[in-house]
Amino acid sequence: MRRSRRQIVNRIIEIFGAGLVILALVAFFGVYRPLALRLDTQAHHRAELRQSVRNLQVRVDVLKKYEAALPDVGKTLDDFTSRRIPPRREGYSTADHLLHKIADASGVKLATLGFKLETQHKDPFEHLELEINAQGPYPGLVKFAHTLETADEFMLVRDFQFTPGDNNGPLNLKLGADLYLTP
Repeated sequence: MRRSRRQIVNRIIEIFGAGLVILALVAFFGVYRPLALRLDTQAHHRAELRQSVRNLQVRVDVLKKYEAALPDVGKTLDDFTSRRIPPRREGYSTADHLLHKIADASGVKLATLGFKLETQHKDPFEHLELEINAQGPYPGLVKFAHTLETADEFMLVRDFQFTPGDNNGPLNLKLGADLYLTP
């Protein structure tokens, strides 16, 4: 009987142990794992929200800088109209001097240069239309266009077009720009 009791006790312990293992597996797959996945999802969502808040804070800081600079814009515009833009009679010579200086620095040759002052005054500034034909190597023409576009004068490049030169000669650049002048 001792042996059978031992077997019964062993069976009860085995069944109890198997039940505990099954209960642990059910708890792991039924409770722990779904909660861990939900927790990971929430942590990922929280990290995304924190990054979004950081990005928005950077944007707010940039906008605060713009807001702080806003009162100075009117003063800068007045300074620009009174000091930076030459009057119309000096506009032609300034544009001519600027274009030749940039062309020499870029290593290109100005083939033709045309000026056209607007006849109807629509904007606070009058603008002088420039039609430029330049010849030279491609890097020089690109440097010329870039330097013209980033010059200190208030000038906007409207369009430009590259065309091949005659008999494998240098490239041609036809460029249109607007130089703004005080009325």
